[in-house]
Amino acid sequence: MARSRAAYEYTEAEDKSMRLGFLLIAAGLLSLLGLGCCWLRPALQERGAGGSANCTVLAVRQLGERFACTFSCGAACRGTARYPCLQVLVRTSRSSAPALLHEDERQLRTNPKCSYIPPCARDDQENSENVTYKQKYWKEKVGSQPFTCYFNQHLRPDDVMLKRTHDESVLLHCFLWPVVTFLVGVLIVVLTICARSLAVRAEAIKKKKHL
Repeated sequence: MARSRAAYEYTEAEDKSMRLGFLLIAAGLLSLLGLGCCWLRPALQERGAGGSANCTVLAVRQLGERFACTFSCGAACRGTARYPCLQVLVRTSRSSAPALLHEDERQLRTNPKCSYIPPCARDDQENSENVTYKQKYWKEKVGSQPFTCYFNQHLRPDDVMLKRTHDESVLLHCFLWPVVTFLVGVLIVVLTICARSLAVRAEAIKKKKHL
């Protein structure tokens, strides 16, 4: 009785391992499908529409216009402050016409007129100081040194970005973890099947010895 009960518990454990393996396989496939349709495909299309170039700073200036930003000072505390508009004009290796530099695609969409959006503080003076610091950085630290910039023809083709929103590491992780989940599921299923096969063979050999 105890012997048959132990065999039943071992079979139940195998069934749980098989279900876990198939669950991980399904989760990996669904993750790949969902990320591919909703995020990875648009990101690759965005990267395919753009390219890289060498940029050199032509001018750094602050406009008289100020823009509004929203700051948060707690769960129920929000307000509006303002920051000056900083423009960094560059020359790219792909065109002789000046282009406006932006931090990334997200900043370009948020404020296409400016090159930098500071972290929004409640005090307008603090926002101005952050913008002035960034202005000095581009004038004194970067100066005429060339650096890599990126462009995207689907957005504003005359503007360039300092970095991409969807870089190689993000795309790698987007693809890697669903694949790892899928492979772990396959490994669990294969190991469970092998363990069951070895157990059956061992039981058959034991019966032959007793005969």
